[in-house]
Amino acid sequence: MRRQKRDKMERAFQKGYQAGVEGKSKDQCPKNEGPEHQQWVNGWREGRSDHWDGYTGVSGIHRVNEVVIHH
Repeated sequence: MRRQKRDKMERAFQKGYQAGVEGKSKDQCPKNEGPEHQQWVNGWREGRSDHWDGYTGVSGIHRVNEVVIHH
């Protein structure tokens, strides 16, 4: 059975979140404009906030799942 591709907006948010949690710059967004860019930046902001709050490594695993499931 084929796997359905994830929604592009959801994937953009998740990738942005990962980049934010890892402390990467938002300049690394693969899109320059449009709705996918905005979702990536939204995810990045949330990830950055979690990074600053200390949700990194093992302590952040539960938070990553919460964010990914709700977006």
